[in-house]
Amino acid sequence: MNASPEGDSVLQRFHFLVNAPALFNAVTTSVELGIFSYLSAQRSASFDQIREHVSIPPHQLRVLLQAVCTTGLLVRGDGVYENSAVAEDLLASDADDSWSHILVGWKEVYYPAFSRMTSAMRTGTNTALSDYPGDEPTLYQRLPRNPDLEAVFHRAMSAFTLRSVNELVERPEFSSVRHLLDIGGGDGTTSAKLSARHPDMKITVFDIPSVSGLAKDRTDSRLDGKIELHPGDFFTDEFPRGADAILFSHVLEIFSAEQILGQLKKAYDSLASGGRVFIYGYNVSDDETRGIFSARLGLYFNVLASGQGMAYPAKDYESWLIQAGFEEVHTADGLPYEHGLSMGRKP
Repeated sequence: MNASPEGDSVLQRFHFLVNAPALFNAVTTSVELGIFSYLSAQRSASFDQIREHVSIPPHQLRVLLQAVCTTGLLVRGDGVYENSAVAEDLLASDADDSWSHILVGWKEVYYPAFSRMTSAMRTGTNTALSDYPGDEPTLYQRLPRNPDLEAVFHRAMSAFTLRSVNELVERPEFSSVRHLLDIGGGDGTTSAKLSARHPDMKITVFDIPSVSGLAKDRTDSRLDGKIELHPGDFFTDEFPRGADAILFSHVLEIFSAEQILGQLKKAYDSLASGGRVFIYGYNVSDDETRGIFSARLGLYFNVLASGQGMAYPAKDYESWLIQAGFEEVHTADGLPYEHGLSMGRKP
């Protein structure tokens, strides 16, 4: 019996999927060896020229280049190699928003953990966290013991944020915010973009001390003190007062429904009447069947990061906002990389 067109497409996706882990690592290895950046500078290069640049054995280079060419990211013709347009755009640069940083972060942190997925699903715990020293329950709390890896992780997070954040900072809702509290604001990437777009806005970044240290480097060098850092634990510490808006960017999806509702209630209590809350992050489709970025993220949370959480559908955030007491609740969807912005106002 012949397969249906739908069956053919699923089969093709399956064949790519089962080979994707090896191909992902081949592409990331090429990033780390500087092949994409070298080809960008040279426009094109022969095998021997690439081998001289990367200094790896010729047979291994042959295997590596063959693998990357099958992805379409490298193109070979007339005896020379060159970047595809996608590779040139995403991987050839060392800019802050380069996918090269994202791939290295995913290779070093995300994907090694997924070998523990079966045990994590069976036990309901983030079993891959055992690879990191400490007794804290989340990856974020243990990473400070490895500052180099923490820096790689946050560089990847920052690069992905920069790839998706431009439409967020252009939202008209931020134009009237005087003082924004950025909960779990990481290294300050989102706050830096918001401050550049809204220079009269005061911003306070609230995150754990080790992450605030990374943010200090960014804000001191680029923003002349326009952003205030408030180190602390947003679960155990009170929210800083005085803000007329609170932003949760890529934070709440890490946690359970009960914890999210608790954070939104804290936000409600810390805001004056008329204050607003913004929840920015991944939204899986309402029927929870679509969203490959969202799916990867949810698996990462449960296998490694926190043992709970997911890329929740927007309707869940709207329900929690209403339960916390907010009004005028709605979501701006269709933002890049399956993102949405759910919002509410304190009456």
